[in-house]
Amino acid sequence: MSQKLSELLLKARALPEVPGVYLMKDAAGVVVYVGKARVLRDRVSSYFVPSADLGFKKQPMLEVVEDFEVIECEGEWEALLTENRLIKDLKPPPRFNVRLKDGKSFPYLVITGGEDYPRVLVTRNPTGAGEGEAFSRLVRAGKVFGPFVNAGALREALQHLQRGFKFRTCSLDIVAGDKRNAFFRPCLLHAIDQCTAPCAERISVKAYGESVDRFARFLSSKRSAMLRALKEEMAAASGAMEYEKAAALRDQIRAIEKLDERASTGDGWQPETESPTLISAESSARALQRALGVEGPLRCIEGFDIAHLQGTLTVASKVCFIDARPFKEEYRRYKIRTAGNDDFASMREVVSRRYRDAAQGLELYPDVVMIDGGVGQLNAALEALSGLPVQPRVVVSLAKKEELIYVAGRAEPVRLLRHNAGLRLLQAVRDEAHRFAQSYHHLLREKDLFEE
Repeated sequence: MSQKLSELLLKARALPEVPGVYLMKDAAGVVVYVGKARVLRDRVSSYFVPSADLGFKKQPMLEVVEDFEVIECEGEWEALLTENRLIKDLKPPPRFNVRLKDGKSFPYLVITGGEDYPRVLVTRNPTGAGEGEAFSRLVRAGKVFGPFVNAGALREALQHLQRGFKFRTCSLDIVAGDKRNAFFRPCLLHAIDQCTAPCAERISVKAYGESVDRFARFLSSKRSAMLRALKEEMAAASGAMEYEKAAALRDQIRAIEKLDERASTGDGWQPETESPTLISAESSARALQRALGVEGPLRCIEGFDIAHLQGTLTVASKVCFIDARPFKEEYRRYKIRTAGNDDFASMREVVSRRYRDAAQGLELYPDVVMIDGGVGQLNAALEALSGLPVQPRVVVSLAKKEELIYVAGRAEPVRLLRHNAGLRLLQAVRDEAHRFAQSYHHLLREKDLFEE
């Protein structure tokens, strides 16, 4: 034990002094703990020094840990996002991960679209899914910033910025020209000069829109001019011994600076909240059942995808959806053992490995097996299944470009309208399988941490 900790300490002290994420692994190479660090060298080394006291929850982890890997990050904010993503994907045992973050998400700032007077809001649901079609449309038509890693700082910054840009944060549906607006009494925010009261049409649609556009540009810029002015005002207040004012300005500066601690929705940090394909489970299952022409409910779908990492390492992913929602306990990654970079051979291998127990009656098949790809990938999966004594109920593939559904046993593909709920459900499964296979190319930085 002492020798092992000494070797790990030596390795940890060679780490760079940068922010990042560290992954503790057991003798089998399985990740048992995921953590973040402001300084990797200092944080990881603290585990292995002889005097380390990790508390009753983490101290037993030292008996299990045999090695560790690290991922360097641009800043502490990226380390937070990376840690959150890895915990959700790797699912380390909660025995050591006391603050397991699975199920939680970071917030976004949204400027709604399609309204005469757009509103500004903070939300953890950047698609508006499940909050009514009308509201969802406003969010999808708007501008989304984030995710932000500090929810408190985001809300505090929004309060300060509302004083300057005077946008509305209420949930009112305001229509310009509505006669009732003339009799509407504005809220307190108008009285304290933090909102221009579009609810009572105290401002024109054009003037309000210009102000919101300036706010959107401000969020996309470096904000250096405003910060410089606030710092000058803080210095002046401090020089005049107005310490309470100086402290308040200091807090404003810190909150606005933290607006830079964010990622972009295009980075794929939180696909479970950013996916626009979250739909009604009942309607999507019925629509898919009609499209495929099968009897009985389709509650469980498993989707497969193949990915090449660095042009050499081939991996496969399997995701599971139950009642149109991701069921992450059944997600799996596979390192392809024999197929090289042949997608068809890789698909045959992973399908065979996944369903050999189901074919022996030791577990159940899903209602639908879905392959990411066209006819070639579907045929590869069917070849793997053909030698098994028990066959799955429905096997399909979904081609990307034309979104055609190829069904085992049918000569012609099924073509559905783009807004069809059944197609959207298959797209959600396909996209999640693709993300799950590809995510480690970005997150693990060439680290081979896939489950076989």
